[in-house]
Amino acid sequence: METKYCRESRVIRTSRVFPNDVNNHNTLFGGRLMSDVDQVASISAARHSRRECVTASTDSVDFLHPIRTTDAVCFESYVTWTGTSSMEVFVKIIAEDLKCGDRKIAATALLTFVALDEQKRPARIPQVIPETVEERKLYETAPERARIRKERKQKSKELAAFLTANH
Repeated sequence: METKYCRESRVIRTSRVFPNDVNNHNTLFGGRLMSDVDQVASISAARHSRRECVTASTDSVDFLHPIRTTDAVCFESYVTWTGTSSMEVFVKIIAEDLKCGDRKIAATALLTFVALDEQKRPARIPQVIPETVEERKLYETAPERARIRKERKQKSKELAAFLTANH
């Protein structure tokens, strides 16, 4: 199977924060950020696999600093690790104060996607090769996150089996 570099799946999208994007604290609404995160991450997954992909999990979205209407928000995503058909995508969210130019990492996120074949079954994907210090750190720490993800999914299945869909 072929391999691809992390950079081949990199997506960078920058946008402004408008009044309709904010919550009652006048900061970017978390749900809006999460939607944007899933969009850019899904493009990274598709670029890496060149297949249709589905979101399997959002492992984490950590809000580190508020994003304000005076900020531009930059989403940078790329595939950090791969399994047979699944891939972990990292998203770094940077807020830039447009008045003074200060930039800070406002949030980070990790998501897992599964590539699908034409029959909507999991499809084999290329392995990923990290190059930068950041990419290598994420790649090296990914197996532990994958183990935790697998355990969490099993616990979710057990809880779902216990729960009822009825009122």
